[in-house]
Amino acid sequence: MTYDGTTTGETPPRTGRRWWLPSAVADQLDLDPDRDTAPGPAPGRRPRRSRRTARDWIVDVFCFLTAVVLALVVVSDMDDAPHIPPALVVADLVLGALACCALWLRRTYPLTLAAAMVPVGLVSTTSAVAGLLTLFTLAVHRPFRYVAWVGGASLAVLPLLYWLRPDPGLTYAAGIVFTALLNLSAIGWGMFVRAKRQLMLSLRDRARRAETEARLRAEQAQRLAREAIAREMHDVLAHRLTLLSVHAGALEFRPDAPPEETARAAGVIRESAHEALQDLREIIGVLRAGDSDDAGRPQPTLAALDDLVAECRAAGMKVVAAGMPAAADTVPASVGRTAYRIVQEALTNARKHAPGTEVTVTVTGAPGEGLDVRVSNPPPDGEVPHVPGSGQGLIGLTERAALTGGTLHHGPTPDGGFEVRSRLPWG
Repeated sequence: MTYDGTTTGETPPRTGRRWWLPSAVADQLDLDPDRDTAPGPAPGRRPRRSRRTARDWIVDVFCFLTAVVLALVVVSDMDDAPHIPPALVVADLVLGALACCALWLRRTYPLTLAAAMVPVGLVSTTSAVAGLLTLFTLAVHRPFRYVAWVGGASLAVLPLLYWLRPDPGLTYAAGIVFTALLNLSAIGWGMFVRAKRQLMLSLRDRARRAETEARLRAEQAQRLAREAIAREMHDVLAHRLTLLSVHAGALEFRPDAPPEETARAAGVIRESAHEALQDLREIIGVLRAGDSDDAGRPQPTLAALDDLVAECRAAGMKVVAAGMPAAADTVPASVGRTAYRIVQEALTNARKHAPGTEVTVTVTGAPGEGLDVRVSNPPPDGEVPHVPGSGQGLIGLTERAALTGGTLHHGPTPDGGFEVRSRLPWG
């Protein structure tokens, strides 16, 4: 952000002490917090002038009065120099008065006034203080290249000035050196003020960017947490609801089933509905309280695969568990939970897309070698109706496996069946 004194449309102040700030700085601080730069003027319109603050009025009145008082002192000295022609004295006074009045425009036209004061200073000694103030204002409000040109011109005309209007109290060389030091002091002071203002604005911008980045990080963390909860909800509820669908369909198409089978199916439906409501209640509790995923009931791990297989068999599925690692209890909790969800989702998909087939679940591996999970099923007998919304669970499983540092692949087998393969880190 460059500070050049240009201002734009007024916006509500962002600080309670705007009246004590320079108007140009206050306008920069009044920017919209969601934008890094000042809003530009509408096409074809000139930017609005900055409204003076109370501090600006105090400084401008002080500068004007100082220039007038010192100009009057110079006039009193001119009365003691009868060698100066009266016409030159009148011109000096008129130009000095105009220069003092022009100080009220120094914030709006700093470059124009500073450049105009260079030739005026050759004719009017009463405008000397006004010229120093315009140099200071130019150094505050414009980049160094403008200050260098105008300041260099003002220094270059000093020998000519003291040749035309020698100072009786100073020698020729002393007058040039003294005035040059005054001009350089005004320029240096103005550049220091400009650097200080730019530093303050840059620190403000850095703080604003830090706040924005922190807000974005918080929003990203919330989004990732919501995605994790959504995956958990899909994995849990899809398994429960497919059990409900299978047994409800059996009761619908087998109204003449024996009472024992009807009672068993109704029991599975009741238990699955209870578990689904319990899981849903826990997930909603996490959303409300902001707790971690490990809150509430213990999350299932690799050791719970036997219970999952038994539950699916009780629901009428044909599941074959082909293996289980000998040291399954040493599998990290996150890896074991991921393996459980992969098997759960694969069994759910087999129940939906290949009902009645035999599903084979194979889990092998050892510490330091990794954990391999494989779930496969042959093609179904006959045509199976398409299930809307299919495929989202496999996408979630791929992301879940990647988060633990593993991989997941899925696709049809050569015999027309389907297979889900995953390799997860272990040790």
